[in-house]
Amino acid sequence: MTVVEPFGLSARDQALEADVQAGMVAVEEGLLEATKSEVPFIQEAAQHLLRAGGKRFRPLLVMLAAQFGDPYAPGVVPSAVVVELTHLATLYHDDVMDEAEVRRGVPSANARWDNSLAVLTGDFLFARASHVLADLGPDAVRIQAEAFERLVTGQILETAGPRDGRDPIEHYLDVLGGKTGSLVAVAGRLGALMAGADETVVDVLTQYGERLGVAFQLADDVLDIASDSHESGKTPGTDLREGVPTMPVLRLRERAGRLGLPDDIALCELLESDLTDDARHAEALARLRVHPALEQARRDTIRYAEEARAVLAPLPECDAKAALVELCDAVVHRAG
Repeated sequence: MTVVEPFGLSARDQALEADVQAGMVAVEEGLLEATKSEVPFIQEAAQHLLRAGGKRFRPLLVMLAAQFGDPYAPGVVPSAVVVELTHLATLYHDDVMDEAEVRRGVPSANARWDNSLAVLTGDFLFARASHVLADLGPDAVRIQAEAFERLVTGQILETAGPRDGRDPIEHYLDVLGGKTGSLVAVAGRLGALMAGADETVVDVLTQYGERLGVAFQLADDVLDIASDSHESGKTPGTDLREGVPTMPVLRLRERAGRLGLPDDIALCELLESDLTDDARHAEALARLRVHPALEQARRDTIRYAEEARAVLAPLPECDAKAALVELCDAVVHRAG
């Protein structure tokens, strides 16, 4: 059994490993080609996060989904490029909104240059993704457009917050379904669709991607609290500092409201204070790392990963299906 980078996926079958590795190499080449520009500064900015690395989680899912049809079909690699370019573009925009200083272990684009350049670079990447997408046909364009609408809707819902009377945790899960689940679902859907897989298989892999995407983001929520910057590639507690309520914070608030324990209420008050103060921020991180709310967030991650695994049941038993199951395990492992 060997390991297929970049997500640490073990491959039991040499043919599968070769297909996935070759596909990922082609995707990397496609990403570099798609981010070229006659203006050197634009190319430098567009390739800033690309060259910093990343897990390439979404392209990997495209490659695995394509195994249920013809993995060598001409639309498979371009669809993976489209999905990753779209993801990269959202990172530029997210870092502006979150005022993040580090991404993938390097200064964020907004920290290295400024907010305006980061936003415009994200727009440039969206444009390049659309250019590649246009060659994949109207169905692919429609699928991507629907996902992009959901992605933006999720971001708007997060910014607006839950309406009066809405459970904040349910609201947050809806946000994640749009912001993260929608694009991971597209990775599974386009990979299978471009490979000519059966319609039932395409539907299964779409549902799988949606649930896995939510699990993946929930794991990131846990990592934002529990990891150091070396593990996560970004500054720990970034969302905490900016007052963005991720799942550990939401679970803490729910517990404080339900049980009324003084320590929980005090920690909620600390989180609502000015966490731009480094001492308060460090204290909040330290206290959350040992709080039961963090473990509950881990259980939420496991629940969505298990739902993703269950969705795969109708697929035929094969090495590609086993690899998709391992992706569920890998997401859970990230959350500790």
